[in-house]
Amino acid sequence: MVELAGIIILGILAQWVAWKFKIPAILPLILIGLLVGPIAAEFLNEDGSKWIEPIWNGKKGLFPGEGLFYFVSLAISIILFEGGLTLKRSEIRNVGPVITKLITVGAAVTFFGAAVLARYLFKLSWDLCFLFSGLIIVTGPTVITPILRNIPLKRDVSAVLKWEGILIDPIGALVAVLVFEFISVGGEAGFTKTALIEFGKIVLFGTTFGFTFAHALVFAINKKFIPHYLLNVVSLSVVLLVFVESEIFAHESGLLAVVVMGMVIGNSKLDNIKELLYFKESLSVLLISILFILLAANINYQDLMLLYRWETLALFLAVVIIIRPLAVFLSAQGSKLKVNEKMFISWVGPRGIVAAGIASLFGSKLMAEDVAGAEYITPLVFMIVLGTVLLNATTARLFAKISGVFLTKSEGILIIGASRVSRLVAQYLIDNGRHVVLVDSNQNNVNEAEKMGIEAHTENIYSDTMKDNIEFSDIGYLLALTGNADINRYAVEKFGAQFGENGSFRLASKAELENGSISPEDGVFTLSDDFNNLMQVSESYPDIREVPVKNLESYNQNLESIKSNKDQIPLFLKTSKDVIHIIPSLDDDVEKEIDTKSKLVYLGKKIEI
Repeated sequence: MVELAGIIILGILAQWVAWKFKIPAILPLILIGLLVGPIAAEFLNEDGSKWIEPIWNGKKGLFPGEGLFYFVSLAISIILFEGGLTLKRSEIRNVGPVITKLITVGAAVTFFGAAVLARYLFKLSWDLCFLFSGLIIVTGPTVITPILRNIPLKRDVSAVLKWEGILIDPIGALVAVLVFEFISVGGEAGFTKTALIEFGKIVLFGTTFGFTFAHALVFAINKKFIPHYLLNVVSLSVVLLVFVESEIFAHESGLLAVVVMGMVIGNSKLDNIKELLYFKESLSVLLISILFILLAANINYQDLMLLYRWETLALFLAVVIIIRPLAVFLSAQGSKLKVNEKMFISWVGPRGIVAAGIASLFGSKLMAEDVAGAEYITPLVFMIVLGTVLLNATTARLFAKISGVFLTKSEGILIIGASRVSRLVAQYLIDNGRHVVLVDSNQNNVNEAEKMGIEAHTENIYSDTMKDNIEFSDIGYLLALTGNADINRYAVEKFGAQFGENGSFRLASKAELENGSISPEDGVFTLSDDFNNLMQVSESYPDIREVPVKNLESYNQNLESIKSNKDQIPLFLKTSKDVIHIIPSLDDDVEKEIDTKSKLVYLGKKIEI
């Protein structure tokens, strides 16, 4: 009881430390696991016992037999499902081929390259070398996501790293399983007979179960067959059902099944997707906290000492400096990614929970079978996991600045509210080359925005989840355009510093407009109209139009004409350099911005010239 409670308490403490110092949680979690496990046994306890013993050894321990690894497998399935829920097709319009190559060509480069290195440096059998290289193919979302949250990057770079981290987990697990089967059947003949069959079964059953159950769950939720208070627990039980059923039909196909299931649900029209995601995210945090401590504590001090040699450092450096960049540059060949972006993606390749979990499972099984050299598998993989996490957590931000992918000025625009007006404004800005994200608590508004091809999220601005959203990493402007003046004011106050570094603007209330208590310095979107006026005009004339203004006199004339017409509302000034200014922000500097090709942008009825 004390051990189990201690793991949870220490795990959540590690998560808090990670949040406080903006580092991946895996780092303090593994360090805690090593402290309460092998370090405590070797240096702190006179009887040589660990403070936390994951596997029952006849005297103490949490899990009997293979119970630990069953728990690890089920926990990883939930973590990967939660990761799959966050994958949106809209994120990869520009980099889809790169991601595909990374999880195929890139994985092959790592698989063969790392195996050769392990063979040359540690003199292990080829079987074990390929098992090791299969395990380190993966780059886990549990460690990449915290890094991406704390570094403002271009969307394409973030999307590549995020998608690779989630999609490559089941692929790495699949490769490791095939190699393990090869070792288990005892040679090339057995592998030749079974490998292709096993591979086909894993892909077939994994995709089929994931796709089918995802659509069934979405149908059941949307048709209200599941009561609201059971929504999360029923979804959790279905995830575990899919994982177990898929495993029964094809060993190690469960991870692929849950990732496919998560992706399908994440891209479906599910009203409760945010609520489901919040629950799974909280559960994943708890499971990750427990898993890393357990797996690190399960390592023995003698296993760690096997790595106390120069070959360990050489292997690590070769994986980071040679293998990873080679995989990335080959995968990104012919893509729109620039050299500096490829360099950053090459640098950020931390391994995570899947590598650590499966390494512990296979390493222990092979040691039990007295396979020569099997004792190296778990510590070598943990060395790569801990080393890459420590390296990326401490240097990713600096390397982003050095390589030039760090966004010094964020040009993206976040619009609070996804009403008809917000959608029209967003579409105009997108047509003019800007990245725009809409946020609304009304799912119908979000659905309408997505039908138009606009990126939209169902969010409650009174929660803190928006601050951790990777998709908002390039946001530098904030427009609060809801029908509630208090919400608009609150949004600017709460998120202005983070998302409105280049400008935060809100709609004024009717009372503010009537008593004249506002000015351009108040960060108001329009000084003449409130939300109701905007909605009325957009209903009758749902178009954002442009009228040429070549000088200050032309600008003032058109502006006064538009303001005096109840069917027209002025919005922006667009210059020849495609720079778009919100009109109230230009009251003092408008003459400096106008050039011969400028245009006054307005909502409403077309001006008759």
